[in-house]
Amino acid sequence: MLALALAACGGGSGSTQQPAQSASGGTGAQDAFNAAVTGVFNPSTKKGGTLKAAHSSDWDSLDPGDTYYGYSFDFGRFYWRTLTMYKPGPGPEGNTVVPDLAESLGTPSDDGKTWTYKIKSGLKFEDGTPITAKDVAYAVARSFDKETFPHGPSYLNELLAWPKDFKGVYKTPDVDYSSAVEATDDTTVVFHLNKPFASMDYIVQMPMTAPVPKDKDTGAKYREKVVSSGPYKFETNEIGKRFALVRNDQWDPATDPNRPALPDRIEVQLNVNADDLDNQIISGDIQLDIPGTGMQPAALGKVLPDPALKARTDNPTIPRLWYVSVIPDNAPLDNVNCRKAVMFAADRVANQTAYGGEVAGGEIATNVMPPAIVGQEKFDLYPSADNKGDLTKAKEALAACGKPDGFTTTMAYRSDRPREKALAEAMEQALSRVGIKLTLKGFPASSYFSDYAGNVNYVKENGIGLAAHGWGSDWPDGYGFLQAIVDSRTIRDAGNYNLSVKNPEVDKLIDQASGELDEAARAKLWVEVDKKVMEDASILPVVWAKSLLMRGKGLTNVAYNEGQSMYDYIMLGVE
Repeated sequence: MLALALAACGGGSGSTQQPAQSASGGTGAQDAFNAAVTGVFNPSTKKGGTLKAAHSSDWDSLDPGDTYYGYSFDFGRFYWRTLTMYKPGPGPEGNTVVPDLAESLGTPSDDGKTWTYKIKSGLKFEDGTPITAKDVAYAVARSFDKETFPHGPSYLNELLAWPKDFKGVYKTPDVDYSSAVEATDDTTVVFHLNKPFASMDYIVQMPMTAPVPKDKDTGAKYREKVVSSGPYKFETNEIGKRFALVRNDQWDPATDPNRPALPDRIEVQLNVNADDLDNQIISGDIQLDIPGTGMQPAALGKVLPDPALKARTDNPTIPRLWYVSVIPDNAPLDNVNCRKAVMFAADRVANQTAYGGEVAGGEIATNVMPPAIVGQEKFDLYPSADNKGDLTKAKEALAACGKPDGFTTTMAYRSDRPREKALAEAMEQALSRVGIKLTLKGFPASSYFSDYAGNVNYVKENGIGLAAHGWGSDWPDGYGFLQAIVDSRTIRDAGNYNLSVKNPEVDKLIDQASGELDEAARAKLWVEVDKKVMEDASILPVVWAKSLLMRGKGLTNVAYNEGQSMYDYIMLGVE
């Protein structure tokens, strides 16, 4: 894998020339634009040093059963292990899954309704206790409780054959959940599904399969002291401020060919102003921007015109959509024509600019699924000649929904994300052209879904009609991208990622698509799901994302991983 980096690093395949001093200030490879997209930039096996990272918000949760941000899935692999994982490194192979805790990928039986995984031997928690299949089964069962753990994925809640009286391991501790997941012995985990499902290996790379020792589980407080199964463990953890990881001496590299575990120490600062974080990446005070969504607009004007700074950046196209949820919970947006008025009145160019333009933001999106998703088709139900909105159509839609003079609603966005604030302001200006008045409200990213935009009662009580949102594929097919954000049956009281799509016809199409065994036919059905969502006007696409990522000074082994849709954090080292 490391040999792939030679051409990207300026030496050329087989070159014996010494790399030039890098603009990053290190002594490794020569900086080059997009060097980490197709290869590994500045390859090294050197161990030691401190990786310094920062986040512009708080973590949603460090608990593997209660987290659902892409950065957390990526970074969390420093301290947790799951049954499978995305293959480390650059290029298309990053979309494939490989065994992690498991000896091999899963074995399906019963026409795909049962999946079996064998656990490797020699695995230990940080305290030296052996990791067994029971710890994995327990971790899956504890993640079922979405009141205690509102953030995490709900795939296994819906796919597994849970007993009807099971409410979670805390509320119903005596209920046997082996009908859904069980450890048949110390090394065998068996999943029992309620319907055939072909993509289980992708599901179990998610952190709800990271083992949790039952006797160390503290429920909602477990996020304060997670027991490590990976190469690093928590030295300190000041919730909302900072935490530090150090080496876990019970981790056996012989069981883990995927994690080089190069730094001795990893320090993370939380709630750092996003623009300040960019400046610290540029200067070298910070080496890694944890969210991995790209530089903010303020930094782009400094970085893109400067050849030396631009050479430290990568500009991948990612399987992510930035969008606005158009929420039908409150009048008048419960009327589809009022929602269509929003779709027609939006200024797509201004929205794209809010995210950083074509280079740093992405391609103007006209439907939900990004081009990187298998079988995606582009279509446009709300066209305008210049992509700046069709105000005539918007006014016709307003008249059709009984609001010819417009209406007032509230738009939510994540206050610690400058691009979302800019998007909200662009929407406010564009919609005002047809009399739709927005009140803008910003909320912290760490609780955005649990307490605000993804909280059913809050949305209804506070009249939230629009909400800035973004979604990246959990894996690169229609189910992996769409199901979590358009299936109304995933909606719970809080922690929702589907904020706006509540259509039984969409749900029916999802069931048809997920049960279709023919790949081509299945892809066509996911396009039909996409079209139905757009007809419903419950998602306003903004951009199919590109991001401008900056490699921190002194980093080694930098590679953009397609599965993670950001740099592959577990590969990183420091010079």
